[in-house]
Formats: sequence, structure tokens, C-alpha cells
Amino acid sequence: MLTIDGVWKTFQGHDVLKGIDLEVRPHEVVSLIGASGSGKSTLLRCVNLLETVDDGAILLDGEDITDPRVNVDDVRKRLGIVFQSFNLFPHMTVLDNITLAPRRVLKVGKERAEEQAHELLRRFGLENKARDYPDRLSGGQQQRVAIVRALAMQPRLMLLDEVTSALDPQLVVEVLAIIRELKDAGMTMILTTHEMSFCRDISDTVCFLDDGVLLEKGPPEQLFGAPEHARTKEFLRSVLHSGRF
Repeated sequence: MLTIDGVWKTFQGHDVLKGIDLEVRPHEVVSLIGASGSGKSTLLRCVNLLETVDDGAILLDGEDITDPRVNVDDVRKRLGIVFQSFNLFPHMTVLDNITLAPRRVLKVGKERAEEQAHELLRRFGLENKARDYPDRLSGGQQQRVAIVRALAMQPRLMLLDEVTSALDPQLVVEVLAIIRELKDAGMTMILTTHEMSFCRDISDTVCFLDDGVLLEKGPPEQLFGAPEHARTKEFLRSVLHSGRF
């Protein structure tokens, strides 16, 4: 579904991504792990075309979406992205937040858009929050609404950037439950996370990034159980000592 081919990204003379190669198959969950500043979030932003790549290419369903002639809006119709900050519109109800993009971008009628929104809210235990405003919700509920809003666009691929890092520990579980349900439903996902136990449990492929380089990738049992690169081992030791396993 997605091919990242030799992608480089530079900010103010500093190489943030250094020749990243990665393939994501349909229904696969790929987790990006690594220290802060390793390039994980930048890679997701490049996939969603929020950043332009300086070299290399990204192909979605065989189409080079990094070609300057590509219609960015058409590409983003196929991608859902959720950030650690919820980015909900505070002046809109939950229902309006969810239906805005389908109505404006996909030209779905109001009645159908609201019907689909209610279906998603019901699926994720949020139906009674449809008429609430974001400031009436807990952080976990706001993040779940942000995920529902992305799903309302019926994306081919979901990008999840540290979606639990801004939450209190007791709220993390409810957001992770949604991601697990998406996996069970066959959603293709790339996620960045510091939740190593969850990453090990949900991922088909785990990628370790270090200073903009994809140093190591493999199934979770291999990468967590028998990492090959010294930097991967060092990172996992530090995570273990911090209590994130």
C-alpha cells in the first residue's frame, strides 16, 4: 500500500531523515520507535504531505504522492492522521467536528454524514457525547473523538503520532483499546509510540529510528527479543529502566 523510498528531509541544514526505506502492506500495523528527535513524527508528516521531502519518493497505492504535480487534497482523502494534541475545533460540538470534513471535502450530505458519525461514536462508546463541546470531555475522550473524526473520512491508511503521550496514565487504556479495535478490523496503520508493551503486542513490524536513520526493523518478537544493532539494544535498555515495558 505504501512505499517510502530513500526519503531525506532537511531542516535548516540539519538532516532529520536520512534515506528512509519502508514498505507497508495492506492491513499491517507498523510502529515507529526511537528517542525524541529521531525523526518519527517528521516521517509521518512527510507521508501526509505536511512536509515536503528533499530527496526520495513516497508511493501510495503505486502513485508517487511526492510528485509536485500531485493533488495534495486528493491524497489526504485517503489518509487519516491523528496527533498527540487533539486539534478539535473548540467552538463545534463533537458531531460537528466529525461531520465537517466529510461534508466539505467528500461532499457527503448532512443527514448521511451525521448518520455515519453516530455509527462511529456508538462503535467507540461515545454516542452520548455527540452534542457536547470538546471542553466538556476528558483528554481520553477528546483523543477518541479525534480518531473518530479521522475515521469519518474512510481513510485507506491511518497515521497516529504519539496519540497517548498527552494523556494521564488512566486515560491511555481507552485510547489504546480503540487502536486495538482498528487493528482487529483490518485498518492499515503507522504509529509512533513510547508505549512499548502495547507496541510489542499490536505491531506486525517495529522500526527503530535513531538520528534520522532507520537502523533496524522486524517483527516485534525479533526486535524486542533479539535486537541486532547496539543502538537498538541501548534504547530498549533505557526504556526498560524507565518502566515503559
